[in-house]
Amino acid sequence: MTDTSRKAVSPLGAALGGWRRIVVKIGSALIVDAESGRLRGDWLAALAGEIADLRAEGRQVILVSSGAIPLGAGALAGVRDRLRLEERQAAAAIGQIRLAEAYTRAFAAHGHAVAQMLLTIGDLEDRRRYLNARNTLETLLAHAVIPVVNENDTVATQEIRFGDNDRLAARVAVMAEADGLLLLSDIDGLHRGDPRRIPDASLIPEVARLDEEIVRLAGPPAEGGIGSGGMITKIEAARIATAAGVAVGITDGRVQAPLAHLLEGRRTGTLFRPVPERRVKGRKSWLKGRMLFDGTLTIDEGAARALRDGASLLAAGICSIEGRFPIGALVQVCDEGGRPLAQGLVAHDSMTLARIRGLKGDEIRAQLGYALDRPVIHRDDLVMHELGTGAND
Repeated sequence: MTDTSRKAVSPLGAALGGWRRIVVKIGSALIVDAESGRLRGDWLAALAGEIADLRAEGRQVILVSSGAIPLGAGALAGVRDRLRLEERQAAAAIGQIRLAEAYTRAFAAHGHAVAQMLLTIGDLEDRRRYLNARNTLETLLAHAVIPVVNENDTVATQEIRFGDNDRLAARVAVMAEADGLLLLSDIDGLHRGDPRRIPDASLIPEVARLDEEIVRLAGPPAEGGIGSGGMITKIEAARIATAAGVAVGITDGRVQAPLAHLLEGRRTGTLFRPVPERRVKGRKSWLKGRMLFDGTLTIDEGAARALRDGASLLAAGICSIEGRFPIGALVQVCDEGGRPLAQGLVAHDSMTLARIRGLKGDEIRAQLGYALDRPVIHRDDLVMHELGTGAND
């Protein structure tokens, strides 16, 4: 990479210069031409050269790439603009081969091998499959192979899927304990307004903590085009990653060599700073990234304060319960205003909790006929994900 020490760079460019293990997410609109449906080969070749330069500096790079469905859709006769689920799955099956071939050619020119990893949300929700995926990822990196990750759209359904690769990239970044996640998009970052409607909407170069104002600025999901995300999914990805201690950047990747543009100060973006006190590893890292909840517990303010102070969740603080779930299920914990505070694994099923919510020790014994030896959620099975304090301009 070009020496950037004498150049003024954005907060994101400066952060990228220090990341040693990097996850780069590539959106469909970057790798596939929207009009022709063909691969943007020159763009990919330039990016491969940049990543080869990073590898020469001793850095590790993991790619999370969209593009399989639009690459494969053209091979399906009579397809419409909006594909049915089975057509999306078929297009993905065709496109995955084409995408893998494209990455293989691009990196072979620099002497690097690539490996394809297809994941579903179930692979990262299940602890054993999560560990298998993490071990595979670590082995590939140890052997200097560049992993290319994508959602396995051939088997994913609308009900159980990431739905976009922004959140998948965040989960991969947390799993890999990366220093940073760079989301290459068709927009140069988060603005104080929609730049497509408000041309002078100012870019937010740095976000210290995600708060509700930042979430509102993201706006609604994207409509049209060949991508499935939008700024709202990027903010959600930033929430997942920064809460686990991984920095996140959003920048416009449409230019040739977008990484060099960032490092040399020719492009800017938005940097989401990680929450340092929330850096978690191992089992809690997996728990923090899980997305499929079996139920919801609403708790009172006293219980919320106790959780923030590092305590376990007791039945006395539970106001209401939603869902039917067994022992060991993943539940979301919300305050009385409906704001998510935490998530964790319950030690008691929903039927038991419905009988003892709001009760204390002696009252629980009287209600059940026996005492409980475990809290509702032990602090070792609980992770917090509170919003922070805002943006730095």
